[in-house]
Amino acid sequence: MAITTCIFDAYGTLFDVTAAAREAAAEPGAGKLADVWPRLAADWRLKQLEYSWLRAITGEHVPFWQVTKDGLDWALEAQGLGGDTALRDRLRALYWELSAYPEVESVLKALKAQGRHVAILSNGSPDMLAGAVESAGIGAMLDDVLSVESVGVFKPAAPVYAMVTDRFACARDEVLFVSSNGWDAAGAAGFGFVTAWINRAGLPMDRLGHPPHEMLTDLSAIPDIASAI
Repeated sequence: MAITTCIFDAYGTLFDVTAAAREAAAEPGAGKLADVWPRLAADWRLKQLEYSWLRAITGEHVPFWQVTKDGLDWALEAQGLGGDTALRDRLRALYWELSAYPEVESVLKALKAQGRHVAILSNGSPDMLAGAVESAGIGAMLDDVLSVESVGVFKPAAPVYAMVTDRFACARDEVLFVSSNGWDAAGAAGFGFVTAWINRAGLPMDRLGHPPHEMLTDLSAIPDIASAI
């Protein structure tokens, strides 16, 4: 069946989750952050994801902004920066304005020109996503921005992926789901979506029983893949 709907994860897929730490490290007076920002960014992202998974398992859901703040606090403490409240506040602010990857705009425009539904499906809170979409200037290229807050559980829970078929009244195999997270692509593949894993870091494939249909290094080929299926 042809692809009618292209769905993108947000953080790490459309928006560069390392941008906040990188940009703060380049500002005057960055101090120790200038040396440790790559480790801090990696720890922040890992803890953000780990906390979302644990909260999904335990049923103790909170908005994604809460796990984002908690992950940052852990990462700052791990680098000996836990007492720097000004840095904490600056990093929090920058996270609402994450840079989009360079190819995002052209890819979304191409998919819309093909006549496909294009949307975001994200763990992000609606207000976080609205800020990121506005900052990146991609709102006009999206048919919707779907947040897990509508179902009260984080990915990769099946009810999250079901939001797509409910919203667009499409079959599961009409959806091309695109994520930079291997576990997210696996979850979507297990749900029945066609999946593309954007493996920018060249990581090994997750052993979760549902390999992605495509593995790419960036988003550029997504319009061609959608047309070829």
